[in-house]
Amino acid sequence: MLTSERNRDGLIGHVLDDRYEVVGKLARGGMATVYLANDLRLSRTVAIKIMNDGLGDADDFARRFDAEARAAAHLSHPNVVSVFDQGSDDGRPYIVMEYVQGCTLRNLITREAPMEPGRVLDLLEPVCSALAAAHAAGIIHRDVKPENVLISDRGEVKVADFGLARAITAQSHAATTGLVIGTVSYIAPELVTKGRADARSDVYSLGIVMYEMLTGRKPHTGDEPIQVAYSHVHNQITAPSMELSTTWRDAREPITGYVDALVTTAANRDRPNRPLDAGVLLAHLRQARAALARGVTDDPDLVARMRETTLAEEATTPVPAVERGITAAERRFTPVTPVSPSFDFSADGAPFYSTGPVPYSPQSPITRSLPTLSPDDPSPARRRGVRWGRLVALLLALIVLAGGGWGGWYLLEGRWTTAPPLASLTQVAAQAAAQSQELGVVFEQEYSETVPAGQVIGTDPAEGQRVLRDGVLTAYVSRGPERYAVPELVGRPSQQATAALAELNLDATLTDAYDDTAPVGQVLSQGIAAGTSVRRDTEVALTVSQGPAPVEITDFTGESFEGAQAWAEENAITLNATEENSDSVAKGVVIRQEPASGETHRGGALSLVVSKGPVLVTIPSGLRGKGAESVANQLQGLGFRTQYNRLVNGQLGLVLRIDPAEGAAVPKGSMITIYVV
Repeated sequence: MLTSERNRDGLIGHVLDDRYEVVGKLARGGMATVYLANDLRLSRTVAIKIMNDGLGDADDFARRFDAEARAAAHLSHPNVVSVFDQGSDDGRPYIVMEYVQGCTLRNLITREAPMEPGRVLDLLEPVCSALAAAHAAGIIHRDVKPENVLISDRGEVKVADFGLARAITAQSHAATTGLVIGTVSYIAPELVTKGRADARSDVYSLGIVMYEMLTGRKPHTGDEPIQVAYSHVHNQITAPSMELSTTWRDAREPITGYVDALVTTAANRDRPNRPLDAGVLLAHLRQARAALARGVTDDPDLVARMRETTLAEEATTPVPAVERGITAAERRFTPVTPVSPSFDFSADGAPFYSTGPVPYSPQSPITRSLPTLSPDDPSPARRRGVRWGRLVALLLALIVLAGGGWGGWYLLEGRWTTAPPLASLTQVAAQAAAQSQELGVVFEQEYSETVPAGQVIGTDPAEGQRVLRDGVLTAYVSRGPERYAVPELVGRPSQQATAALAELNLDATLTDAYDDTAPVGQVLSQGIAAGTSVRRDTEVALTVSQGPAPVEITDFTGESFEGAQAWAEENAITLNATEENSDSVAKGVVIRQEPASGETHRGGALSLVVSKGPVLVTIPSGLRGKGAESVANQLQGLGFRTQYNRLVNGQLGLVLRIDPAEGAAVPKGSMITIYVV
């Protein structure tokens, strides 16, 4: 691309002032061309704006352009494109500026509009802040439009072209009979009718930008640029919420009354009814933004504040020079007559002006300079004079009409061409096709589901639309389908997994499931395998652990231990069982448990006490042949109960045997029968 540019642009490869090496063209407008360059001294990339040839007296323009470049350089603000240097190359002044890599607000509007109010105010607050700083310094932008708002890849918002419109206005007025600077879709009415701009003109343009972001369309339209300008002068914009009610069916965030008031007041066609400057508008914008953040949907007091043109604390502040009007030097070159058809309104994004005369009208000085003779004068000489006078007047009228007709044709048709069909062409072929139509072209990359990578999706202006000869088209080149590889999410916390998908412009749907081993919140499975390429906004189903499933506790008191074991195995419960003797609970039966009721979870534990039955005592040996009474005492001392069973008549009183027998282990307290002879 740079090679073909080099062939038709002598500045490519040129080094300005032995310092700035021009490496490529970024954009071209009717008044200046912006190039990408390397600062050889500081080893950094910069943007250089070089004024085009043929804009009037070179010395006068260079002097004014130099003054405005210095004024813009003095405007230091984080949301203003910085001006590093200025100079002149072969009589053409240039400005060296910060290079902002990213996109313009126009690209964002094309992709996202209509936008939600909160996002609109977030994007425009830094823009309004930059304009407020400029107005406080006595600088008017004069060309506020989406193309002049740059958004870097890091999300920084910066306003470009401060001071440039003012420089062009002063120079051009000196060289022409009339000039209007700006972009027709965003131009303030007073700039159309009087050629004058002040801080409120910038406020108006920013109000139109807000309207377009909120609704997705410009409030003033027409088949011809002059019709758009006429609409700015004679028509008030409608509330954005009224436009959305018919154009945006899926409004996720409604436009509140105070946002409507903010926009309609800023873009009021009557200059005194607008905020005094961008500082006042910034205060209003921040109030509206804060109210949106709090979820306020209706606030009549806030609506009333949005319609105020000054702030209470500024009531005693002197009006800055930028508000009182233009300088005496500027006033010499400022047309004060209303716009007539001789003004040249060009398409959006390009400056427009006219050097032609005001068309003939019945009040023209031509008719007032013609002789006035009485038709009743009988003198032949008088009658011949009348006829010659009428003939001269007719010829003059025909000349004026012919000139006006040619001028009108040139203004409305002759200087225009149509955007060529570049769709489906490669970048190289598209550039060649644009050059054949006397047009420049800049390329931007966008995803497309239908157009193969490397081919043009479409252009702005679109195919068949009118564009100024030697103008610049924006061609959108396909990057191919927008696809993202699904990452490995299993085993990661659900919040971390959701954030990883959001970074890839993918959505997550979560389903809970119990799991005996995974901690709560951990991803158990994903619906789309890791590494799979999917479209933007694809939903990836994630199954997330809720931990082990709950288990209702069964009371096993008085039940067999075997039953408790079967239940524990089925529900993955760990039994902590201990045994103890019990005179009342049979062996192998649960005496008690902890907890006895309630709920646990799989993998939990339950404590049981199982009966070993009563305490067993061994009956001693060597009792046979002893006296019955001493044996009974010995057994009773061991905790047994005793009873006698006398055989024959039991006269001897000796123990014949016992039951249970000697050496047997029997429960303590058992009855021992002593057989006596």
